Amino acid sequence: MKKWTTLGSAQIPNNGGTLTLAQRDAEFSIRLSGIRGELMNSRVHGSEEALAQLGCARLGEATGARVLVGGMGMGFTLAATLDIVAPSAVVTVAELIPEVIEWNRGPLGECAGQPLQDPRTRVHIGDVAELIAATEDGFDSVLLDVDNGPEGLTHSDNQWLYSLAGLRAIHRALSGEGTLAVWSAGPDPLFVIRLKKTGFHTSVRSVRARPGKGSHHTIFLAKKGAAL
Repeated sequence: MKKWTTLGSAQIPNNGGTLTLAQRDAEFSIRLSGIRGELMNSRVHGSEEALAQLGCARLGEATGARVLVGGMGMGFTLAATLDIVAPSAVVTVAELIPEVIEWNRGPLGECAGQPLQDPRTRVHIGDVAELIAATEDGFDSVLLDVDNGPEGLTHSDNQWLYSLAGLRAIHRALSGEGTLAVWSAGPDPLFVIRLKKTGFHTSVRSVRARPGKGSHHTIFLAKKGAAL
């Protein structure tokens, strides 16, 4: 079997470790120093697409929809969002690590169909939490695939996003009937309690990493306004 070729690396702020991008034939992998196994693989992206499909299900052909995608990853959530929303929509992807954006502008971008080249896409390089905290009634959907879900893995500051204070800020950043969708490696009953405490109508979905197979991941759906 052909060996992996390292294409680039990036340092996560606040001593979060080092991300490494590698390629083997048409397959890409992102790994984190100190963690066994992969953070992401271009062959396994079903749950990332499910995050967009569930979180944007109510938007359909809504005119001028505004969506925030927290975490670029390999671009699959962004691409799935663009497949759903109308031509008039604006989709902002927030990514803390500039190199991840550059990787997706390079050969990695082919995996998800180069979603950064879509004219509806806007890029915010910086902490998604800061963008959310500075926004009021700005998004119809917020899709978070940041770190490893509510249990932060790579960047301790991400814990604020999933705290009561962070969830209140997300609630303010959403429009009157807005939806929050959060990707997680697994279930977290305490996070569901926090969502409900901050005024969200909440449901939990289990999705597969690949269609019909692969590991199970969790999508938390939280609706502002009327119930889900």
